[in-house]
Amino acid sequence: MICPKCGTEVNDGAKYCPNCGANMDQDAFENRAAATFETITTAASEQVQNVIDDVRDGLDGEFNGAGPLETNRSLLMYILLTIVTCGIYSFFFIYSMARDVNIACEGDGQKTRGLIQYLILSFITCGIYPLIWEYSLANRLAEGSERYGMRFAENGTTILMWHIFGMVICGIGPFIAMNILIKNTNRICDAYNIANGYY
Repeated sequence: MICPKCGTEVNDGAKYCPNCGANMDQDAFENRAAATFETITTAASEQVQNVIDDVRDGLDGEFNGAGPLETNRSLLMYILLTIVTCGIYSFFFIYSMARDVNIACEGDGQKTRGLIQYLILSFITCGIYPLIWEYSLANRLAEGSERYGMRFAENGTTILMWHIFGMVICGIGPFIAMNILIKNTNRICDAYNIANGYY
């Protein structure tokens, strides 16, 4: 065996190193313990990093999880759950829509920004970014519909028009715009599920 302190080759069974006098039993035990600890911490660190990466990717709208996409979103549930959760559900809703659209429309050269970017850019732009996000999402859905043999009449301009005119007609325009996004996202996700054999 090799002395862990000085590297001298020591006969098996020797209690002390003939070169430096190190206690071979104690040092060997400490080295094995240190090596085991390092192996465990490295493995744990890798697992924690994997979880962090999965969460970050999910929040950024890049989650590539396998399985069927959600197809039963509804405006009524969105409104009710947002009210019941004091607005928290709306964040999950944005995350979920971005994730599913990114999966269903993968390969189109576009990316729907996830929750973290949505929140940061909304703050920086004083609330204007959500309109840009909805506009971009509606355009992406309209373009992506052709991949699945559909054609959506509504696009980003439709969404912006509902927001603008919604201010005039009792404020219901943003809800109509969100309903269009929900309906088209559900249709794209449904087509994705069919194309990938989830039904």
